[in-house]
Amino acid sequence: MTDGATPESPTDALADDPHLGPVVAEHGPVTLEPADDLYERLVVSLVRQQVSMDAAAAIRERLFDAHEITPATMCDADPADLHAVGLSEAKAEYVVHAARAFEQRGYDHDSFAGMDDERVVAELTEIRGVGPWTAKMVLMFGLGREDVFPVEDLGIRKGMAAVFDADLTRGEMRERATAWRPYRSYASLYLWRAVEA
Repeated sequence: MTDGATPESPTDALADDPHLGPVVAEHGPVTLEPADDLYERLVVSLVRQQVSMDAAAAIRERLFDAHEITPATMCDADPADLHAVGLSEAKAEYVVHAARAFEQRGYDHDSFAGMDDERVVAELTEIRGVGPWTAKMVLMFGLGREDVFPVEDLGIRKGMAAVFDADLTRGEMRERATAWRPYRSYASLYLWRAVEA
């Protein structure tokens, strides 16, 4: 890039990739914005753990209709009420553990502003029920980080298989995804779109 040139957008950068380019052309620009509320975004990711998107959407709707989703209210929530909206016993506990962590540590966007992605993942995975996949969802959709590659996600693995027309190991996926730096979060959005249908 020459001095004074406009920086290349993530969409433009990925459009030049021989494997991802056709998906970019089909779907056009995608956006990635930080969530207004980090705890609420973490709860969404906890709800989505290991269930179908349709089931997660239904549980999320019932949960958000029945409760104000804040650390304070979830700390005080009756487990029976959380089970009633469809949360398993384990996930109800995770939501409450996350609420306590946010209450005790005062987490907000500023809390993570000075941390690199690896440090954020390390911090979040100290919370019971938050594994690498959930932490990476917070990185992407909570904090709006641009270079996250959630290889743990089934949709990402299916997307990689589709765009490369190959059955890849996780190590191979990570290696191939290095071509999409520093926009692997955007590449992930396209990988999900590649298998949406």
